[in-house]
Amino acid sequence: MRNTNRALNRLVLGVLGLLLVILGAAVFAAGQLPSAATTWTSTGTRATEQARQLLESAPLAGPLRSWWLVAGIAALLFCAALCLAWISRQGGGHTPVMGRQSDGIDGTTVIDSGLVSLAVQEALADHRQVLTTSVTAWESRRGTMLRLAIEARQGASPRELADTAEELVKEIDAWRGHPMPVLVRITNGNRSSLAKSRRTT
Repeated sequence: MRNTNRALNRLVLGVLGLLLVILGAAVFAAGQLPSAATTWTSTGTRATEQARQLLESAPLAGPLRSWWLVAGIAALLFCAALCLAWISRQGGGHTPVMGRQSDGIDGTTVIDSGLVSLAVQEALADHRQVLTTSVTAWESRRGTMLRLAIEARQGASPRELADTAEELVKEIDAWRGHPMPVLVRITNGNRSSLAKSRRTT
């Protein structure tokens, strides 16, 4: 997907998960161990006193009473904006347009992925080993990428379905006039993976 940094996503989720585990372990310890509860209480009291002193060190007239409180609110709003921006970028690579070609003064030709999906469904409608198919297009750093998903009947031959998918990809390339990166996913009726292949050009 074009806008998704997978490594950064996994790092953020890993850090958040680790923090939640540590917090959960600390809460559990505070509830089960008297010494841990005492430590929590003393730490909380000390932190509250330090926060009060910090707020009083930068007084501000008005209901907020401290510049530190203003800075804290601004920091929270900034973090919220970053989170919203990060969320909006997830999965943003999906596109209904599989191809686009300018014809000069005659206009622009656009190939819709739904049209290709319908053509694939009609081509495999009578195939004895295929239940359903779907075609979607994604925008990546290398350009538009095609995902062809085939759900097979029980007992279907993965090799035969892979050959069928390869023929479909060749026909799509011939129809478009040039090849494109394609991800082929074949699953059986129980949604477990039978075969995966990626062709990049």
